Amino acid sequence: MKRRPFLLALAAGSGCWPWPLTHAQASADVAALLRTGGCVVMLRHAQTEAGIGDPPGFRVDQCSTQRNLSPEGRAQARRIGEWFKARGLQARAVQSSAWCRCRDTADLAFGRHTVLPALASTFGGRADQTAQTQTLRALLDAVPPGHFDVWVTHQVNISSLTGEGPAMGEAFILGAGGKILARTRFG
Repeated sequence: MKRRPFLLALAAGSGCWPWPLTHAQASADVAALLRTGGCVVMLRHAQTEAGIGDPPGFRVDQCSTQRNLSPEGRAQARRIGEWFKARGLQARAVQSSAWCRCRDTADLAFGRHTVLPALASTFGGRADQTAQTQTLRALLDAVPPGHFDVWVTHQVNISSLTGEGPAMGEAFILGAGGKILARTRFG
């Protein structure tokens, strides 16, 4: 079953509920949010080979030791990039976790990335989730109007910032303070 994106009403303090959008509405609304800027596309890496976390003894600097993108995930990342290209949207910056599945998602979708340590996986207690979330909130609040950034990361980081659990290849459009403006799988 294909999940539809949801858009939250942007009325300040209204407590409005999300409503389902058609595919065409969702694409236009997400694109409009990105053109308005002052936001981040926080994207969970594309589909991986089966598994949870990484194998014992994995190394961040050695892709062959990690859980990597599946062929479906590589195609999914390319489709995400095509969605942005078809709408003439270009991120100010594309930042990624150092994990290969995130870097590969960024490169296949956007053709570039820089590693942002605050996007590293904290799964299994690898890092201080609270400190990383605080850093991400500060960076998010610094994105200027008219611009958006893309952050490719892991479920644990997205859940820590939003309280929601994304599927692989799913993104949250986040505004100041980490407010969820939209949730999408880019078609």
